[in-house]
Amino acid sequence: MADIALKTNNVNKFFHDPVKQQVLKNISLEVKKGEFVSIVGKSGCGKSTLLYVLSTMDTDYEGDLEINGVKATGRSLNSLAALRNESIGFVFQFHYLLPDFTCLKNVMIPALRLGKLSPKEIEAKAYEKLKMFGVEEQALKKANKLSGGQQQRVAIARALINDPAIIMGDEPTGNLDSKNTGIVFDLFQKLSKELGQTLITVTHDEDFAKRSDRIIEMADGVIMSHGH
Repeated sequence: MADIALKTNNVNKFFHDPVKQQVLKNISLEVKKGEFVSIVGKSGCGKSTLLYVLSTMDTDYEGDLEINGVKATGRSLNSLAALRNESIGFVFQFHYLLPDFTCLKNVMIPALRLGKLSPKEIEAKAYEKLKMFGVEEQALKKANKLSGGQQQRVAIARALINDPAIIMGDEPTGNLDSKNTGIVFDLFQKLSKELGQTLITVTHDEDFAKRSDRIIEMADGVIMSHGH
């Protein structure tokens, strides 16, 4: 069991507005530590909904979710926020950087919120992450002064600042051209292969999915195939 990063057991989810509709049906999946998994399927198949459940942001579901061997289901919102801050890094299609803050400050925010290190230590760590992604020269520029590809790299650095066990991406390359998509993919691969981080990404990009370790295919709220 020690090598399982995330596990769900019979997760069901309903939307109730305007009528009751089941959006996730008996989702049971396991993702191993250090695995790079892509979740694919047509729009509306439930991929993003599933990601929000996996990320602990959506708690309105039936079934069980475990992250790093810790049961996440049924915890208080505060306890979930702490678990999320520490264990999960997010990369969205839109980088959601704060435009008026420097890149450095943007990367520091999740660590400042976690409050485990001093601001000085966090700053040093943030520089390290920016360097890892080749954007350390942009550290003191405001986020809105960077190109889209650079902003997404800063967003990945931010997702990594607390050394989370799992990185979750919702269309992390959805807004990027093919060159920058390639750069982001290579960064993700490096995170899983060299640093042993677990990556779970929802993507429409078939090439991106094919190059990841495993494809989980969804349709109508059901997992059709778990890949290899």
